[in-house]
Amino acid sequence: MRALSEGFSSHLGEGVTTLCRCWKVLRRDGVVAGYTDHDRDLTFANVTFLARSGLEAAEASSELGFAVSGGDVAGVLASASISEDDLTRGKYDDASIETWLVNWSNVEERVLLDLSSIGEIKRSEHAFTAELRGLMHRYDEERGRIYRADCTADLGDQRCKVVLNTPALRADGVVEATDGRLGFSAAVLGGYANGWFTGGALTFVTGANAGTTVEVKSHGGATLQLWVPAVKEIAVGDQFVVTAGCDKSVATCRAKFSNVVNFRGFPHMPGNDFIIRYPLQGEPGLDGGSMFR
Repeated sequence: MRALSEGFSSHLGEGVTTLCRCWKVLRRDGVVAGYTDHDRDLTFANVTFLARSGLEAAEASSELGFAVSGGDVAGVLASASISEDDLTRGKYDDASIETWLVNWSNVEERVLLDLSSIGEIKRSEHAFTAELRGLMHRYDEERGRIYRADCTADLGDQRCKVVLNTPALRADGVVEATDGRLGFSAAVLGGYANGWFTGGALTFVTGANAGTTVEVKSHGGATLQLWVPAVKEIAVGDQFVVTAGCDKSVATCRAKFSNVVNFRGFPHMPGNDFIIRYPLQGEPGLDGGSMFR
């Protein structure tokens, strides 16, 4: 149950109200921003809520129990508030959202309606719609150790322990030819085996995409193809860093990285086909002994 001040409760009971919604956004990089669907900026709790963001709320739902509640917020892409670059670079992905109902004629009269996170963001030419997910969506996320055949670590993290900052697993290069968005070539890539960087991470160091990281779709010779288009046009002369890719199989972990001792999967677990099979007399592998001797 929400506690309302006496003044706010009285205002809600009046025939005419002066209400608006405000959204306080806390991004994962620590940046705090405020937006409102009112026609002028509002300030409270040391945050200025911008009216020129063009945000407005759509229908929202609340669910009992562990069902995930949610709603949508729509807005206009504008350099003064939320830019297309910020959305594309993922700066608002999984950001925390506080939704407030505020009396714009007296901002001290307000109530916190919901706590949520930004989910899927859909962009059109000049606008966007952000999905708001209730706190219960955290229970749908994987937590702890997962029992599966492939590795659950990310290449180079603390569980994997592979050191990527070596010439064998990392290439620093300069774009020499490009289609502008999805592919480019650089001579340094030709010094590695085909597919070495497939599934790896490419980070632009200079140029319009500086600081952006994109997953590599394929690597062949001196050419890379990206899974998603770069945020901005890739230009000849852009510097980049790309690290080796990993398909998370035990065979790759052993042959490519010599790191099977840190493999974070269960490669010997039987698959579904094996589990639903029934034993046949004389057939090897179903006699109760080890499958790997």
